[in-house]
Amino acid sequence: MTHEMLSSKAKYGLKAMTHLARFGGQGSLLIADIAAKEHIPKKFLDAILLELKNKGFLSSKKGKGGGYALARPASHIRVGDLVRVLDGPLAPVACVSRTAYRPCGDCDDENACAVRAVMQDVREAIAQILDNTTLADMCARTPQAEKVLVYDI
Repeated sequence: MTHEMLSSKAKYGLKAMTHLARFGGQGSLLIADIAAKEHIPKKFLDAILLELKNKGFLSSKKGKGGGYALARPASHIRVGDLVRVLDGPLAPVACVSRTAYRPCGDCDDENACAVRAVMQDVREAIAQILDNTTLADMCARTPQAEKVLVYDI
């Protein structure tokens, strides 16, 4: 059985945000277009983008030219913040979480727990990378899938 640390919700949210960072410079993008280009189920994307809008990462417009756009520059959006909104705490176990700490029921002494000690390191490594990576950094790591060319004749 395979277990992924990043949920489909967070993966789709990051893909959509990256798409908006790359192609949203000329205005708002339609959910249907993002969903089709990024292979994300539209109904699922509707809920994800609404949640990101409610947390201040996106803005939206209705009507002609409507859709979603980044609410602030991609260089000011940390990947760690997006993952926390979509998936919750970064910690692999609750006893090392900074925002949702909960002691384990099967542990007599947290300070003597070897599992907790290693998981603290894992949490710190994850946070170090995600909190020091912006949406702009993420876009820069891979080439654009398609170039948008405009020819005026």
